[in-house]
Amino acid sequence: MESTQAKLFTSLKIKSVEIKNRVWVSPMCQYSSQNGHPTDWHFVHLGSRAVGGAGLVLVEATAVSPEGRISPDDSGIWSDDHIASFRRITDFVKTQKCVIGIQLAHAGRKGSTSAPWLGDKILLEPEGGWKTLAPSPISFKQGEISPLEMTQDDLSKVINDFENATVRSLKAGFQVIEIHMAHGYLMHGFLSPISNRRGDSFGGSLENRMRLPLQVAQSVRKKWPDELPLFVRISATDWADESATTLSWKLSDSIIFSRKLKEIGIDLVDCSSGGTLPNAEIPTGPGYQVPFSEAIRKESGILTAAVGMITEPVQAESILLEKKADAIFMARELLRDPYWPLHAARKLGIKILKPVQYGRS
Repeated sequence: MESTQAKLFTSLKIKSVEIKNRVWVSPMCQYSSQNGHPTDWHFVHLGSRAVGGAGLVLVEATAVSPEGRISPDDSGIWSDDHIASFRRITDFVKTQKCVIGIQLAHAGRKGSTSAPWLGDKILLEPEGGWKTLAPSPISFKQGEISPLEMTQDDLSKVINDFENATVRSLKAGFQVIEIHMAHGYLMHGFLSPISNRRGDSFGGSLENRMRLPLQVAQSVRKKWPDELPLFVRISATDWADESATTLSWKLSDSIIFSRKLKEIGIDLVDCSSGGTLPNAEIPTGPGYQVPFSEAIRKESGILTAAVGMITEPVQAESILLEKKADAIFMARELLRDPYWPLHAARKLGIKILKPVQYGRS
């Protein structure tokens, strides 16, 4: 029986989808796909978190085009051939009364790199890499090959790629889409003046820098059924040195952007941060990104999810009770413990349904 004694284990209905609790699996790159196709690793990785009691599982950043990958080992949905590979996973996750979602992404200038355990280095074309695209020809790290500045044709193709990926996601059985607009990847690259130095209508003012991300969000919303939830993950701040003269993306910009997202039908903002500057000084600590979720929720009136070093049940419960977020996205803690929701429920004195196969536990 579901209990109402802990906010963490109450359901949240967004559009027609009811998510059984507020413990959600954040999209985490596994660098284990084959030509974009998820493998048995993904089936076990995602399936075990569903078995472990999470309310929502989001598939890792899934590229809308081959050049949109972070690495050659990234998940992808740029072809109809990928649909059946994902369907096996979505079908199983749903059997656990867990909602399954996908994060659609384009890596932009941070693409064409090797997996972390292979050195996380830039790959040249003879090594399996590709030419990366960005709002401006500015590399992520000094000394790296500069990305290609996107043309109008490139911009149109990106919007079309997101639209096609949205249609495939529905056919693959996903119930939620999250658009990746954080961590220095392509959409965030347009939002931040650190990486966007364009002189056309897609650069310069805040309105112009928001233009492509908003066009992508609006295009996805039109292709995605009205009754299904659509999320956006943002970096609420670049964590730039406030004393520096270089302009950056700030929380105040994120609030304005979130209001715009709500106007076009986005249901929830997933509030992360950073990723544009390789050496940003980030004051990490338990719940260090929660204030972003709280501010955006309060100032924009949109649902938010909190992320970032949320590891303890009481901590997660307090965030929800204090109305700093509507849900908790967890990453590393769920890598350490796929059954964290079940363990958290026990610590909070809540009885929740577990798989019948595990009833003896």
